[in-house]
Amino acid sequence: MAAVVAVAIAGPVRDWVLDGDEAKILADTDRILLELDPGVIVTWNGANFDLPFLADRARKHSLALGLRMIHDPEMAGRHDPLPGHPGPYRARWHRHGHLDAYQLYRADVGAILGLSCGLKPLSRYVGLPVVEVDRERIHELSVADQRAYVASDAQLARALAQRRPTALAAIDQLSDSIG
Repeated sequence: MAAVVAVAIAGPVRDWVLDGDEAKILADTDRILLELDPGVIVTWNGANFDLPFLADRARKHSLALGLRMIHDPEMAGRHDPLPGHPGPYRARWHRHGHLDAYQLYRADVGAILGLSCGLKPLSRYVGLPVVEVDRERIHELSVADQRAYVASDAQLARALAQRRPTALAAIDQLSDSIG
């Protein structure tokens, strides 16, 4: 399984891009989320991929994250589940609810308009600026260009979620007892 090479957090007043050593990225992500006031973590397909992937990588480093997940067989998965996982999860991270913005768009916007509900195609469709790179050549980008690319994805997911009036009702609200 590939390592985590970068994580971006698009916050209400500032953004973070964490890169470098995988264990440090994971620990710093967890620390930042712990220190932020309670809110919502918005991902794009995070229920099916990003969150279980981060949890798996943290386990590899024996890191305890404040990430809590519970499988929800009623949620639609975007692709085949991440290996070793049954499918998408409802989640919370420390005091933050989770919102998979992909789930907001796939059933209605994607189906009705016949659009791809990929982050970048949907963002382009609604007029948001998209940072495009050749994914097979990301390793050739400068550090600044890599960080801009990663930050862009976090900012797009946040912006798309904020455009949906139904977003608040779709936030995962797991109890503290979920482990």
